[in-house]
Amino acid sequence: MTYTTYETYSPARHGSLFPGETLKLTPYLIAFLMLFHMAATQAQKLNVSRLQMKNGLTVLALEDHTVPAVAYYTVFKVGSRNERPGITGLSHLFEHMMFNGSAKYKPKVFDQEIELGGGESNAFTTSDSTEYYEEFSSGALDIVLRMEADRMRALKLDRENIEQERGIVSEERRVNFDNSVEGSMSERLWNSAFVAHPYRWDTIGFMKDIQAIKLADAKAYFREYYAPNNAVVAVVGDFNTADLFRKMTLYFSDIPRQPSAPPVVNAEPPQLGERRIDYHRPAELPAVLIGYKGISFKDPDDPVLDVLSTILAGGESSRLYKSLVYDKQIATSVNAGNNSRIDPGLFTFQAQVQPPHTTAECEAAIYAAIDDIKKNGVTERELQKAKNGLRVGVISRYKTNQGRAGLLAENEAFFGDWKHVYQLIPKYDRVTAADVQRAANKIFDPLNRTVVTLVPDKEPSNAKETQ
Repeated sequence: MTYTTYETYSPARHGSLFPGETLKLTPYLIAFLMLFHMAATQAQKLNVSRLQMKNGLTVLALEDHTVPAVAYYTVFKVGSRNERPGITGLSHLFEHMMFNGSAKYKPKVFDQEIELGGGESNAFTTSDSTEYYEEFSSGALDIVLRMEADRMRALKLDRENIEQERGIVSEERRVNFDNSVEGSMSERLWNSAFVAHPYRWDTIGFMKDIQAIKLADAKAYFREYYAPNNAVVAVVGDFNTADLFRKMTLYFSDIPRQPSAPPVVNAEPPQLGERRIDYHRPAELPAVLIGYKGISFKDPDDPVLDVLSTILAGGESSRLYKSLVYDKQIATSVNAGNNSRIDPGLFTFQAQVQPPHTTAECEAAIYAAIDDIKKNGVTERELQKAKNGLRVGVISRYKTNQGRAGLLAENEAFFGDWKHVYQLIPKYDRVTAADVQRAANKIFDPLNRTVVTLVPDKEPSNAKETQ
């Protein structure tokens, strides 16, 4: 799982960009290195203040008066991992319902007030969290705090709200999964790779569960998981910290703490053999999706797998792209990803076939690239290039108030301390070529592999499949 932070690039410390090559200081590279330097300097001086309220709400504040704007970011420690059969998709349903009014504010008022403040709001759901964020002019901070407190305290939960969002989420599922080749393949991979863990279903949930969720289910879920003691708030931008904490205490302190949510039991049994699924549906081209049982993002090897995935498929000069798309010309696209989560996830590969070639050829080429790394390792050039690419990704979240707010809130929520951001780049720096080879031998075990092969049907099947 790639989290983003940054540090300066120093040739004295890291050597040239690629060992054995001369560092040519083009205008673009000079600007790039200056950005790293500024980012690292700022990272070392993050003056974050913390408020721990009696009801369990954690508030992080980082003043930045560069522009008259504020980012407000909330991480609720609940996602599809916390669901059960019968209510899959409920976390994602709440992502939508949280914008539909509360005790003091009518539906649509939340978005209207933020837009009046020159801002915008949005949210997303993952397997491990649900995250809400807004960015607005600093003059709108007080009304945003009032609205945020009211929806945490008394979200509007009634049949009208649920039915409205149920219809929207059902259509979202149809578009992104039922009618999407890529989405439906991914869903079948996770459904098949996991047999007991909640990771086997996507955050969207199964259609029949979405249709069956009851108002009582939603009310119980809200009390349990959307409580202040299950949330982290980060505020970054143009405000006074003492004033912010005073208002947070005023508006949020009367929201009652709830009993701690029950822990999720990882009951997934060891996978003792390869699983294969031939997936028939109307499609233009064959494709293959491969998943190996992976690790938690808290595992020390997580940054190693981020580096490995970048070496394998990070851009057109990566091993897999060069082999499958350029040299052999057997695929139109190929990618790889370290999908680590709180509990072990999957390390995935995907390839779209280039006719007249086959999925078997793509599979064989992917396995050949894996075996080569397992046997011969990676070069120092590949290693340094991957680290540089990960650093570029890191910088983006520090460029905005919203990016930094999300980074602070997520690291506090997932790792128990926002200061974990300082460890992100050093973890990448410590990765060696030997680490990458060792991790490849550890993860890429054929017995831990699940493969979904897309078999295009020329005509739509008469049988209708409903998840």
